[in-house]
Amino acid sequence: MADIQLQRPGKLGNPDLVIKDDPRADRRLVAALDAMQMGGDPPVYINASTPLDGIRQYLKAAEEGSVEFFAFSVAGMPPVQGVTTTVEKIIGVDGNEITLFIHHPAGVDGPVPGVLHLHGGGMCILDAEGPLYTRWRNDLAAKKMVVIGVEFRNATGRLGVHPFPAGLNDVSSALRWVSKHKARLGITKLVMSGDSGGANLGLAATLKAKRDDRLHEIDGVYALCPYISNSYVNKRPELQSLFENDGLYTPLAVVAATAIAYDPDGENATNPLAWPYHASQADLEGLPPHAISVNELDPFRDEGLAYYRKLQAAGVPSRARMVIGTCHAAEINFMKAIPDVYHATLSDIAVFAHSL
Repeated sequence: MADIQLQRPGKLGNPDLVIKDDPRADRRLVAALDAMQMGGDPPVYINASTPLDGIRQYLKAAEEGSVEFFAFSVAGMPPVQGVTTTVEKIIGVDGNEITLFIHHPAGVDGPVPGVLHLHGGGMCILDAEGPLYTRWRNDLAAKKMVVIGVEFRNATGRLGVHPFPAGLNDVSSALRWVSKHKARLGITKLVMSGDSGGANLGLAATLKAKRDDRLHEIDGVYALCPYISNSYVNKRPELQSLFENDGLYTPLAVVAATAIAYDPDGENATNPLAWPYHASQADLEGLPPHAISVNELDPFRDEGLAYYRKLQAAGVPSRARMVIGTCHAAEINFMKAIPDVYHATLSDIAVFAHSL
């Protein structure tokens, strides 16, 4: 029998690997990354040793730079038909104003599932009103769901400096408002959903709802590429993807600095409301059904899968999926490059919501 040569995946097999040369990567995604000169090693300008002011300045600049990228991500796509949008202003538990973007499907008979959507950005940057997440919510609403986007406070960036738990408090406030106005909104069941930092907030808000005796307000949770472990400096060996995929589009040195912006004093390093990965079995027991979606080439892949397994161990109805060949949040950020993957994810969320 010939010798079998086994190659360990990602950076485990080749520490110098870049995403454009990773044989696992979807070639359409590679082409899109290459076209934007993003197929090589991503630049690293901050890390966990960078002073807090420097981290905040960098993240604000990164947020400003994302405007053009996200506009390009949706440019030329046909408008979504049959969806109307209204804006609601509410007051949160901290006395601040929170904007909600409410997307209704047209021509729907009777109440439909609702999705409380939380945008990505590591709980630190980006917003709900930009073109990328507006498109995402419109496409979700076209699947016969009412979708509510929350403009929660970020830890830094153009919306101001509001570390943990400001964003979580805003999400919890939005949840309470939507729950009280289900009949007016035409909603039956309510699903918490978000990607990356938005997934963190959705999972954390569900844990908080249990602590606050408000779990009845949530019927399901759908988390995409959840960013939840805070293990980005001292990487946990059980989370292999932190080693395997570090720097394949997402550099963990920058992620570690972003985590500091969210919790500057580090007092919540293992607080499940800040980092849901650290939830105990007792925290998870009795939660509503969950779906976890992860990306194969994402450093955060295994923390999402680990959370799914913790949910299973706690008896929570749950399922997981892996989007093969994709980097962090690729099905949203690169929707034009991989449209079938984009629409498959939208459909999976809709199937989950309509099944509750």
